[in-house]
Amino acid sequence: MTGPDPAGPKAAAIAAPPIGKPQEAKDPQASHAVDLARPADDLWERIRNGFAIADLDGPRVRERERWYAGQPDYLKRMVERSKLYLYYIIEEVEKRGMPSEIALLPMVESAFNPMAYSRSHASGLWQFIPSTGKRHQLSQNWWADARRDVIASTDAALDYLQTLYELHGDWHLALASYNFGENGVARAIRRNEARGLPTDYQSLKMPLETRGYVPKLQALKNIITNPQAFGVSLEPIPNEPYFAALPAGKDIDVRLAAKLAEMSVEELIALNPALNRPVISGPHTQTLVLPADRVDAFRRNLDAYDQPLTSWEPYTMKKGDSLDRLAAKHGIALAKLKLANGITSRTKIGPGSQLLLPVKGSDAAAEPLPAVFRQPVPPARRGGLLHIVRKGETCAAGTTSAC
Repeated sequence: MTGPDPAGPKAAAIAAPPIGKPQEAKDPQASHAVDLARPADDLWERIRNGFAIADLDGPRVRERERWYAGQPDYLKRMVERSKLYLYYIIEEVEKRGMPSEIALLPMVESAFNPMAYSRSHASGLWQFIPSTGKRHQLSQNWWADARRDVIASTDAALDYLQTLYELHGDWHLALASYNFGENGVARAIRRNEARGLPTDYQSLKMPLETRGYVPKLQALKNIITNPQAFGVSLEPIPNEPYFAALPAGKDIDVRLAAKLAEMSVEELIALNPALNRPVISGPHTQTLVLPADRVDAFRRNLDAYDQPLTSWEPYTMKKGDSLDRLAAKHGIALAKLKLANGITSRTKIGPGSQLLLPVKGSDAAAEPLPAVFRQPVPPARRGGLLHIVRKGETCAAGTTSAC
């Protein structure tokens, strides 16, 4: 969700219903009878069984079908990333009685890249802008940004979408409101009502991005429904939990947490993308998300670990402090100290500023920093998402979604 707030694109949500509360079916789009007696082995089958939003058709849908089908590498990357999060999301969608198409929305918003960051400063799988995130209790602080937290942002997004559906009684209008803002869609409806025109999604005058928003989701739905018809191969996803969430507890280095869980740092960050610093701070992040099959190893190794859990210590700058002197005193390169603390040329640093400094005698100054989120500087051009391309990645042309 990107754009101005509250009256313009991607506006802030009004009060949302309690998490887990099933919505009352108001029209054929709202519910779908699913045979739960035989659980699907493949998560794609489970998702197909829950499709319930009325189909949309037209040239915009056809165009997006051709685009997605013509970008097999892009689709493959998106599906590969989705494997970490999709089971959790469909579980939460089904708990609320929502159509399973909603679980595919991060494909449209972020291409399932939890580090996606837009020029409108929207962030995470569900692309919350800062103000909307705050309205949904998604904390954004020096340590972490809950807009990128998979669990917290999913719950907030589903709250918002439930509220929008209850407002309109129509999923196409609810989705348009998620993209454009409920006030913008309400104005478009009032304009058509005043002119005696239809008020369905395709009849409303809205920004080009919003008019193409639901067709993108519909095109993905069509491809997932019948991938062979589009020459697409969807790798099966096991219909079982991928991750588990543990209380964060004491502060712990990101690298050490990965070591204790016997997994790569990169995968740990992919499951904990909210992190801004190389340390997981219990009071500020609440949970540590690990692959379900790594929880026992982490607990066992943590119990046996008898050394400090972090090689960094918080420090509040005092009058007379400077970054270069602090870096020299703690034996760390100035550039690395800035990177660990998210300091750029635009960052105001002075007395009272919070820092992380290496603990003397630790390996913090020598070890490479984990690649936690670094907010890019948006270029002048408006629209679209930013993603730092890593070695071996390419961005598909012709899309505003993260690669």
